[in-house]
Amino acid sequence: MSAQVAPARPETRAVSPNNLRERLVPELRAQLEADQAAAERRLIRDRDGLACARSLSDGMDRLLRSAYAAISAETGASPKQGGMAVVATGGYGRATMAPGSDVDLLFLLPAGGAGADQGVLETMLYALWDLKLKVGHATRTVDECVREARADMTTRTALLEARFLFGDERLFKQLQARFAKDVVKGSAAAFVDAKLKERDTRVRRAGESRYLVEPNVKDGKGGLRDLNTLSWIARYVYGTANPDDLVSLGLFTPEEARLFKRCEAFLWRVRCHLHFATGRAEERLTFDNQRVVSTRMGFKDRGAEQAVERFMKAYFRIAKEVGDLTAIVCAGLEARHAKNRPVLDRMLRSFKRRRGPLEPGDFVVENDRINVKGLDAFERDPVNLIRMFWLADRHNLPIHPDATRLASRSIRLIGPRLRHDPKANRLFLEILTSQNAPEVVLRRMNETGVLGRFIPDFARIVAMMQFNMYHHYTVDEHLIRSIGVLSEIYSGRAENEHPLANTIVHSVRNRRALFLALFLHDIAKGRREDHSIAGAAIARKLGPRLGLDPAETDTVAWLVEHHLLMSFTAQGRDLSDPKTVEAFGAIVQTMERLKLLLVLTIADIKAVGPGVWTGWKGELLRTLYYETELYLSGGHSERVRPARARTIQAQLRQELSDWSDAEFDAYAGRFYPAYWMKTPPERQLKHAGFVREAERAGKTVATAVETDEFKGVTELTVLSPDHPRLLAIVTGACAVAGGNIVDAQIFTSADGMALDTIFLSRAFDRDEDEIRRAERIAASIEKALRSEVKIADLVRNRRPGKPLPKAFHVNPEVNIDNELSSRHTVVEVSGLDRPGLLYDLTTALGKLNLNIASAHVATFGERAADVFYVTDLTGTKVSHPTRQASIRRGLMSVLEQNQ
Repeated sequence: MSAQVAPARPETRAVSPNNLRERLVPELRAQLEADQAAAERRLIRDRDGLACARSLSDGMDRLLRSAYAAISAETGASPKQGGMAVVATGGYGRATMAPGSDVDLLFLLPAGGAGADQGVLETMLYALWDLKLKVGHATRTVDECVREARADMTTRTALLEARFLFGDERLFKQLQARFAKDVVKGSAAAFVDAKLKERDTRVRRAGESRYLVEPNVKDGKGGLRDLNTLSWIARYVYGTANPDDLVSLGLFTPEEARLFKRCEAFLWRVRCHLHFATGRAEERLTFDNQRVVSTRMGFKDRGAEQAVERFMKAYFRIAKEVGDLTAIVCAGLEARHAKNRPVLDRMLRSFKRRRGPLEPGDFVVENDRINVKGLDAFERDPVNLIRMFWLADRHNLPIHPDATRLASRSIRLIGPRLRHDPKANRLFLEILTSQNAPEVVLRRMNETGVLGRFIPDFARIVAMMQFNMYHHYTVDEHLIRSIGVLSEIYSGRAENEHPLANTIVHSVRNRRALFLALFLHDIAKGRREDHSIAGAAIARKLGPRLGLDPAETDTVAWLVEHHLLMSFTAQGRDLSDPKTVEAFGAIVQTMERLKLLLVLTIADIKAVGPGVWTGWKGELLRTLYYETELYLSGGHSERVRPARARTIQAQLRQELSDWSDAEFDAYAGRFYPAYWMKTPPERQLKHAGFVREAERAGKTVATAVETDEFKGVTELTVLSPDHPRLLAIVTGACAVAGGNIVDAQIFTSADGMALDTIFLSRAFDRDEDEIRRAERIAASIEKALRSEVKIADLVRNRRPGKPLPKAFHVNPEVNIDNELSSRHTVVEVSGLDRPGLLYDLTTALGKLNLNIASAHVATFGERAADVFYVTDLTGTKVSHPTRQASIRRGLMSVLEQNQ
């Protein structure tokens, strides 16, 4: 509540409030701790979060009365004598509190001003603050309350739930009467609109999706605040927030009233456990907190699903049901004209206003939304359960909440007969592959339960989270979002981000296969077997059912089975190595599959979450695409590489017009063929100028930095005499500055100079800020290479002082392979990421006397996946088993440091 009155200085009182508080606060603290301990024991024993919240509120009532009584006894004051009422407002007014909730109080004064017990209340407030309670308080007359409530919706909402605690009850009843007459009467529509707009703002601030994997229990979409909003609206419009009363008023069915109570009880149980576990008013279910709360709530591992994943699946199902209830209340309010306009229409793009029937004749357009003509529409023809969403997509119209509600209650009609109905399957496939807004319609189908009933394998991943930091959404939400990304690519709306994908997507022949494969690529998550293989088996069953021919079905199954292949190869392999492209091309085999896999990979990565897709990943994918295209056409092999290298050198020679032939030939001869095949022409041009300038200045150590906003990376180029510890020095300098390395290209010239390019994720939006950071890193590298500083000391001093969160465990792995490259041993390292990990790994490789030819660094949330192409100091592969075992032990010791 907004208006507050600061307490008077206690020192001016006749009875020393300090002495009184010194005696009183320990007693109150003991009472508060006892009440909270009892509430926690009851929560664990009875598993009733709402009962816990009410118990905590009752305990706070007792504490306030005890405090007031004790202070009054010292002064002889009485709230009735002063004509003052003490009132609980806001969440405390609802008589439900979490352990860390605020205590919102209104000191209601008579019209004449302050009551005789004003000093008592001041002393009581200080005592509550001494208890470290978060007390929100306001001191007003009835007239002031009415005036404030008219002007401010927050105050109005707080007073809507006002509850008398003690004092002059007649004054409180006067406030209730005035509030109903002068504030509520005639203002229902304005209040409802304000609360729904407020909800939209809150949800945007907390994260649009209710399926964010670290949700906010209180303010997130589908959280307790959404239920509070429904209660406020119901109380304001109907005079009651009791779900059972709302059944008799026709707003809820008995089943929906039970659903409301079940959602409320579950969310309060989660919130109370969260507060007790963290010891503070923590509202966010972070990964650390999820494990703790799932254990406190009694969830156990089952099959391939961890207990924490089962808990979060239950949470997201409740969040979805809260969303359903919101839609139901909006529909009911609209029917009663209690709100000004249908807020749910915001979900689709603008459209023309229209009314009238839709063909076929079981549906009608009402208030710009599709509705059923009669309540028997689905019973009479179950195909209508799919047709309704097909019409919504075809006409670009939202669906009326009444029709959505009826569909949710009719999903029992979706059985084997409807699943194998050719017409229903044709309509669904047209929805999936629509050129309009398939993501919107699929999400609505999912929210009603129709999608999971029609595709039972999809039902298994609804609300399923993956307990990692990489995926931002539940599996079902990720799949639906990926369809939205693919739709964007087809429409050209993402042309600047994905120019290659936008070009080739219209040349693919298997458009239906692409959409279905993307829809199914993670559908087998949560099973014991590999989800790619299990998903391919699902695709082989579902394809014919949806009307795909055998060739299309094979393409879908292949894409699902290999949907991670291109991303893994692009980010974890040396794309200039012929064996990398040959191995990838041997699996892909055709240009059609290559095109399909590129587009699917882009959509998959973009749908993982904000910030996961970067221009750098796009460049890696494009490079792999073009190299594989060349391989599939017969132009990529060891036989043609020398000719390609000579062509590349000739092109560079033309660009360097101020170089003499002798100077260029000497420069070109310093680099081995791998440099010319691996380095893009524009980077070769920059390297030539950089090396020439450094050598003319007599520098043996030099650095250069350049940033690229589109790719999201900053390039750091280092010229230095080569030695095995060079990359460790570079990675250490980056670790000290908090630089996140995403790739490293390392070349050694014939005369023993190293020319390395390190790619860092951008840390700043502004180029000038990013360049300054990169220059600081470059300066540290130069000092270390000149032996002016020791990188090991700098890294040691920058290690985190506290242990890393233990929410995640990643089994460390080290794989050593001599078949993946013709010239190098490939060392693959996977484990729990941590600051400085790459430095520790490169240091270990240096101590093992290995030369690193290239490093490919990827992080997937909490998991680091780093690949190093190495040789012994003699330039040969590491082939001896004893040597390989030594490398494996050395790297495993690094990975196990923070497990």
